[in-house]
Amino acid sequence: MTVRDITAAHHPKELRRVYGAFPSGVTAVAALVDGVPVGLAASSFTSVSLAPALVSVCADNRSATWPLLRTLPRLGISVLGAHQEAACRRLSSKNGERFAELEYRTSADGAVFVEGASAWLDCSVESVLPAGDHDIIVFRVHDLDADADVPPLVFHGGTFGRLAA
Repeated sequence: MTVRDITAAHHPKELRRVYGAFPSGVTAVAALVDGVPVGLAASSFTSVSLAPALVSVCADNRSATWPLLRTLPRLGISVLGAHQEAACRRLSSKNGERFAELEYRTSADGAVFVEGASAWLDCSVESVLPAGDHDIIVFRVHDLDADADVPPLVFHGGTFGRLAA
């Protein structure tokens, strides 16, 4: 491999294409900020540990939303359902009211959960690790549940889909 080949392999468009070969679920990370729901979409959700219960997501350093959420005592993570592509697009939007037309519920501690999601987790930030142009956020899970009747939304190859039965 030449230096030119290595540079081409690291071009953001090529990285997105190759990274997109791995399917992922899509989550909403959200909480109340001054009584208003604030959230972002993250497809980098993964389990980290069973004992203690830890999960992680990654947030872009350019995000205007993550700085609003990172110091809050509790955040909700909703694993979006296959029927919630529009909700994901709204939560990924740079403009507009992200929670307009979205049904959600809140916890006493201010975590926000998207109604109709496949699963939800009530979390607090355990640690934040800088990693290139993103932060890796490790969350401690305080409560959680899943609805086996709601299949997850899947992001693969730059498009949304669902798992085949």
